[in-house]
Amino acid sequence: MTLPKHAVHRLYEYRKAISSRPFTARGKNVIRCQSCLLAEKFCTCSYRKPNESNLAFMLIMYDDEVLKPSNSGRLIADVVPDTHAFIWSRSEPNRKMLEIIKDPRYQPYVIFPSEYAVEGQAVVERIEPSMITQGKTPLLIVLDGSWREAIKMFKKSEYLHGFPLFSFSPESTASYALRKGARDFQLGTAEVAALALAAAGEMKNAEVLEAWFALFVESSLHGRSRNNREESALQRLKQEYFDACKKPSDSTS
Repeated sequence: MTLPKHAVHRLYEYRKAISSRPFTARGKNVIRCQSCLLAEKFCTCSYRKPNESNLAFMLIMYDDEVLKPSNSGRLIADVVPDTHAFIWSRSEPNRKMLEIIKDPRYQPYVIFPSEYAVEGQAVVERIEPSMITQGKTPLLIVLDGSWREAIKMFKKSEYLHGFPLFSFSPESTASYALRKGARDFQLGTAEVAALALAAAGEMKNAEVLEAWFALFVESSLHGRSRNNREESALQRLKQEYFDACKKPSDSTS
C-alpha cells in the first residue's frame, strides 16, 4: 500500500518547483527516490509506518534545507502523522504557519537550548500531562538547518519568543550521545526529535524514530559508496526498525 504524501514531501515539491536551477549536493549523480531522497536501490519508502502519537511537530526549515538528501527532518514526518513543515522567512513568516502556531488546539513549545531563552521565556526539560491544557496537543517546533542557521532563525523569529523552550538537560543529551556514539553532541534533527519524544513520555515513538534514523543513515551511506558495504548492517538495522514498530504503545505497555 502506498502511503499518502506528508508535509515534508509537499514542501520538497514546492521548493523544487520554485528553484531557478537544480539543487546540487554530494552524490548528485545518484538516481534518487523523490520521496525519501535515498538512492533508488536503497529506497525505504515501503517500510515507512506512521505511528500513533499525542504530539504534533512543526518543522521550520532554512531555505533549501528541504532539498538536501541528508536532511533528517523528513523522518519526523514519516513517524509522527501530525507534522507540519514550512520554509523560514525573516521578513514574511508564512501565514498558514502562524495560523497553526496560534491554533487553540495546539500548545506550542520551541525545541531549543535554554541558554538562548529571551528575558522572561519559560524553559522546560520534560512535558508532563499535567502541563498540558485539557483538549490541547503539544506542538513541538523544530528549527531545521545548520546550527548557525538555527540560531539565526530563533533570534529573528520574535513570534517564537512567547512560547516555552523545550530544552534537554546536559545529562540526557550526554547520555544519548554516549549511547549512540554522537560526536560533540551535534545531533541530527531526527535525533533531537527522538529525545523530545522520550522527554514527553513517548518512548516507543522515540525508539522508532531512532531506528528509522539509523536505517536512513546506513541506506544513505550504501547509496553513496562505490565499494560494497556490508549488507548485514543494513539488514540488521531494518530488523531493529521493524522490531521497534512492533512494540506496544506507551499507553498499553
